[in-house]
Amino acid sequence: MTNKDMIKRDLEVLWHPCTQMKDHENIPLVPIKSAKGIYLYDFDGNRYIDAVSSWWVNIFGHANEHIGRRIKEQLDTLEHVILAGFTHEPVVELSHKLKVLTKLDKAFYADNGSSAIEVALKMSFHYHLNKGEHRELFLSLENSYHGETLGALSVGDVALYKETYGPLLIRSIQTPTPKDQSMKEAQKALVALEKILKKHHKELCAMIVEPLVQGAGGMKMYHSHYLKGARELTLKYGVHFIADEIMTGFGRTGSMFACEQADILPDFMTLSKGLTAGYLPLSVVMTTNDVYNAFYCDYSEYKAFLHSHSYTGNPLGCAAALATLELFEKNDVINANKQKSLFMAQQLERFKDLENVKEVRVTGMIAVIELEGYDPKERVGLKIFQAALKKEVLLRPLGSIIYVMPPYVITQEELQKVFDVAYEAIVGL
Repeated sequence: MTNKDMIKRDLEVLWHPCTQMKDHENIPLVPIKSAKGIYLYDFDGNRYIDAVSSWWVNIFGHANEHIGRRIKEQLDTLEHVILAGFTHEPVVELSHKLKVLTKLDKAFYADNGSSAIEVALKMSFHYHLNKGEHRELFLSLENSYHGETLGALSVGDVALYKETYGPLLIRSIQTPTPKDQSMKEAQKALVALEKILKKHHKELCAMIVEPLVQGAGGMKMYHSHYLKGARELTLKYGVHFIADEIMTGFGRTGSMFACEQADILPDFMTLSKGLTAGYLPLSVVMTTNDVYNAFYCDYSEYKAFLHSHSYTGNPLGCAAALATLELFEKNDVINANKQKSLFMAQQLERFKDLENVKEVRVTGMIAVIELEGYDPKERVGLKIFQAALKKEVLLRPLGSIIYVMPPYVITQEELQKVFDVAYEAIVGL
């Protein structure tokens, strides 16, 4: 099988995500045959550095022997069982570990990040309903993104999605996002937030945020002071606080969870992506005993939380997550990442001198180069993608936002190549 053969067979049957399929009349797909560590290998023998962790999930490299072994062991024992009325060892063990790590009391499982957001939104709404309050409004940050199911889209603020699916979405309002990582901008945004909370708190279920870094909304970054202040204000006005740590969790922002950098405890924390290091679909909503107890009653009161997924708490996914957490425990990953983050910050310095670079920024294992002066129709991100791929690096820009979000097992030498290739691609525009 060659790349050409695989592409032909693919286009006969597949509809790819986030893709205008007509593009593939001129832009060939990249068929991947295998992967190891940070490298992806195609059918023609080419290899590519996975500098975006395969949509931000693969934190410990492809074909990781420890994670693979744990999944194989679980496969021979129990592959799946209904979690309603039943339980199993991996889900119990994982839940206890997550309780310690997040400092939240209860775990509710789903299949993917968007589904976890749906759970948190429904749970918050239903909590208030069980308390005798009918609240049906949610609050999120401007420019936010929380997933692509209808509830998740509703609390996002990506214009393309809202314009297309607006009639189907639940009610939400947005509050200004800090414009940069300064304390001044954080404080200014908090003043605006309090005005909104003061006006709408009685109808608001929850405020949802991506802590410290807004992912698909353009990798915007802000100071932890805003996160801390937002939590204090939601407590003051009696509004739930949902920390969407799907992208930011598991070491991506420099700590195990971004919330740690603000020393806050949310009412809900949604987790996925790095939870299983990219091996299997799994997500979880961590929440408090206060939320849990609002649903705990005699059956006849009909206050139970009505939500389920066929693969909720799947044993194989839980085994992958447990193996992932073991790697964090054994290898002091967070501290090792701090050195790599400093190296990435150093690499960004040279981009500041380029005329077409508006700004560079870094938080933890996320480095960003934002370009300026390009019309969206020029598809500058696509040009960067194609140029980098020719140099064996996978970059997948968000429009004019080039970001590097590598697996944690990447070496300094490999990081150097990624930034060299990115630099050459930008200079060559």
